[in-house]
Amino acid sequence: MSDLLDELNSEQRAVAEQTEGPLLVLAGAGSGKTRAITYRIAHLIETHRVAPWSILAVTFTNKAADQMRERVARLLASRREQSPESMSGEGATPAAGADGRAKPLISTFHALCVRILRREIEALGYSRDFAIYDEDDQTRLLKACLNDLGLSDKLFTPRQALSRISYAKNQGISPEEMYQTARDSDTETLASIFGRYRDRLRAANALDFDDLLLKTVELFEKSVELADSYSRRFRYIHIDEYQDTNRVQYRLIRQLTRTHHNICAVGDEDQSIYRWRGASIENILRFEEDFREAKVLRLERNYRSTQVILDGASAVVSNNRARKGKNLWTERRTGRSIGVYQAGTAEGEAEFVAGEVAAALGANPNASVGVLYRTNAQSRLFEEAMRARRIQYRLVGGFSFYARAEIRDALAYARLAFNQRDTAAFLRIINTPPRGIGETTVAQIQALSRENRLTLWEALEEMLVRGKEGPMRTARALASFHALIQTLAEEGKRLRMAEFFRSLLDRTGYLAMLKDQNTPEAEGRIENLLELVNAVAAAEEAGENLTAFLDRAALVSDTDDYDERARVTLMTLHSAKGLEFDSVFLAGLEEGLLPHKMSMDDDAGLEEERRLCYVGMTRAKDRLVLTASATRRFWGEEGRRNTHRSRFLDEIPDKFTERLSSSGRVETNWQGAFNSRESVEQFLRTTGFESRLKPSRISAPIPAGSKWRRGNRVRHPKYGIGTVIACEGEGETEKLTISFPGYGAKKMLPHFATLEKA
Repeated sequence: MSDLLDELNSEQRAVAEQTEGPLLVLAGAGSGKTRAITYRIAHLIETHRVAPWSILAVTFTNKAADQMRERVARLLASRREQSPESMSGEGATPAAGADGRAKPLISTFHALCVRILRREIEALGYSRDFAIYDEDDQTRLLKACLNDLGLSDKLFTPRQALSRISYAKNQGISPEEMYQTARDSDTETLASIFGRYRDRLRAANALDFDDLLLKTVELFEKSVELADSYSRRFRYIHIDEYQDTNRVQYRLIRQLTRTHHNICAVGDEDQSIYRWRGASIENILRFEEDFREAKVLRLERNYRSTQVILDGASAVVSNNRARKGKNLWTERRTGRSIGVYQAGTAEGEAEFVAGEVAAALGANPNASVGVLYRTNAQSRLFEEAMRARRIQYRLVGGFSFYARAEIRDALAYARLAFNQRDTAAFLRIINTPPRGIGETTVAQIQALSRENRLTLWEALEEMLVRGKEGPMRTARALASFHALIQTLAEEGKRLRMAEFFRSLLDRTGYLAMLKDQNTPEAEGRIENLLELVNAVAAAEEAGENLTAFLDRAALVSDTDDYDERARVTLMTLHSAKGLEFDSVFLAGLEEGLLPHKMSMDDDAGLEEERRLCYVGMTRAKDRLVLTASATRRFWGEEGRRNTHRSRFLDEIPDKFTERLSSSGRVETNWQGAFNSRESVEQFLRTTGFESRLKPSRISAPIPAGSKWRRGNRVRHPKYGIGTVIACEGEGETEKLTISFPGYGAKKMLPHFATLEKA
């Protein structure tokens, strides 16, 4: 029977064979890390006769765990078919499957903790039938906590409080610690909410997702004997995506390795992109400090991308300090250079990408194409450009732009302002943002509407006329809502569309509500609303009125854009991690977008943005195109603001890139003209620049005594290498016309300009 590990490359085989002691595997993008882990597990079972139930592999998603589990099962099944006796003698064990054979435990972190807590949680005063609260359950519980404490949701909304409590939990911070370290009254209040939330969860015999990790760690730290028993049980531990572990997961891992150091941590510090949700890149960077006897192996052979793509991506991420470093290589030595395209506008960028996608699918209908961007708000223009070309696509990582809740809320306000008979819009936004109009009051309005055959708006007005039939607070809230819609209706008649939507978002308090939440999710929703204003401004420029815009948006909202057969995927960079595409278009490489404005002034944040760019670039197998826009709309302004190209573009050496025209054809890489006479000559040949000059310019006589001649190559400190194409005057008034590739023809006075012959 052949050796199982013969199917691996030398780097992967080294990982599988290193079975004892701590091992850190630095696995580059597309290097086959899952393959290495699964073969290592199978090798432990088949060759070293390790009991399967003593092997643990932990990852982050159910999909990854299922994939790893299936691969291990197939490997072991194939070996049993070759040599049935080699797997004999396996009795049923605590981890046995339906076939009676023992199986390694391959799980997510949370599933592992549930498994442990269902057996052991009574030691913490809970019963084993504890409930696990999802996000909706948590939100309802937070609302109850706010009521208990007599707090309104103006200081902390339930969603905002949950986000901050979750972050604290992932850092291992208790309510008491939060209170003791609070620097302001708001944090002290949040600590009180946190404490009440924790107490209510315990009273309900319930845990939230963060508690699953925390309570397991608490259990092990409370009982050394219990921690040792599980450490002895799982004698071989594998942790996938180690760079994404947070502080609590790190503490759990240390407990599971109390009695041994047989841990294989697999990860890539260059793909650590979840700092905003608590992940700590320090966990992988200090692995060798935690386990002094650790061995470090690298998986550097890439099976996905061409070498030029790998070289370009590596050049970008090499500017980070927080990394251990890898040298990615592939046998795919040939491949197209990385395309770079800058459009004049964001709309032009989207149209260019859609055109290139159409061309790619025309050349190969089975090609997979990924359109990647930093924020969800950027999807709108790409969605519209794809629809215009009738390209089927699927949107991953969010709803279609016009189907997102915040967009539908804003559109509902506009609809109601222009049509008070719009029942659906009325019900959607009467208490959004919360203004003290509860379900009971809404039911009363609906009852009055039915009884008197009135629209909901008319029923509201009737209630206001009747006066104090309900609580004074509710009456004031109804009157305020009524006045708000009337004001918006009046503004809609006199303001331009973009101005109207800016006023709408301000007057309704919707933007203020999201800003107060101060969470990454709220920031994304704000960006979506600002992009809506940009869409409105663009529609107005195209001649649409508000009615036409609302109709078009309503039709888009009712369209199911998700199509399993679609070859084109639109998604954020965070959602793209772990995926691959034949062609990738990475859009919006501008300062403020990528890197994002929220991270540009923070060294750690900027390095994570660079890793995001690296992740996006390494999703591409055959073709990678990086795009940007020279101008963008901001907050629906009538004009556009100039943008600055991303520093990440400048970190890619020119030799790996090719400049693309709007038609997708390759332009001369004029940036190379700074250093190469050959590139200047190529530019002149391919563009026919000299042939387009007026004959009088070419035939003009050369001034006597001039040291310059047509055809001379010159170097300028700003424009690089250029070619003299005309000379006029003499002495201090001598004027040269010089062609600089990428900059065009420039007139200069040699007496003042810093020129030298190249």
